[in-house]
Amino acid sequence: MLELVKAGGWLMLPIIVSSIIAVAICVERFLELNPDKVAPRGLLNQVWGWLQNKQLNAERMRQLHRGSPLGRIIAAGLSNAKYGREIMKESIEDAASHVVHDLERYLNALGTIAAVAPLLGLLGTVVGMIKVFSEIMIQGTGNAAVLAGGISEALITTAAGLCVAIPAMIMHRYFLRRIDSIVVTMEQDAIKLLNAVHGDAQIAEGATERSGGTRAEPSGKASNSEPAAS
Repeated sequence: MLELVKAGGWLMLPIIVSSIIAVAICVERFLELNPDKVAPRGLLNQVWGWLQNKQLNAERMRQLHRGSPLGRIIAAGLSNAKYGREIMKESIEDAASHVVHDLERYLNALGTIAAVAPLLGLLGTVVGMIKVFSEIMIQGTGNAAVLAGGISEALITTAAGLCVAIPAMIMHRYFLRRIDSIVVTMEQDAIKLLNAVHGDAQIAEGATERSGGTRAEPSGKASNSEPAAS
């Protein structure tokens, strides 16, 4: 392996650095984009229970905000629930935009690596071929070892760039799909809470099903159980 790196020339260094960064980003995002960590199962039902029992105090609001990205969205909406449906909706949307931005952290860098790595390989190919033709001009075609060295450099950097770019592109697409799925889940939960708090609907059974348990749907208008801002 070390011999291949040496044969590839100096352009192997940025390609290797890019591969290390890509691996680090993939590991970090894989751990952080855990659906149960971002949008915990049962959180919506738990919050609704606090609302029904008048137990949503300032300390629980802080815990909700710090607990998960979905908790941040719910806490932002509930903190402005007393100002009406539209204000609560705007608060949820504003918090959600910040959450999505955090979920997409480092993905631009990963996408850039996927795009740049093959270009670095192509540059290595060009540099290698320039060396080959330079040697041909100086020594003619009789020195096969020199020609083989230049061609080897050209091919190795191209292969290395593709080996970095292909997995990086696959993981970039995978993480974007995972974020889309998580955002849909959070959006559904936020809408259910918004409708319940302002009396248009009750917490849907879907939230209970996602939590893995059964729960009687709350009865009555949620506007009567609206938490006091604290």
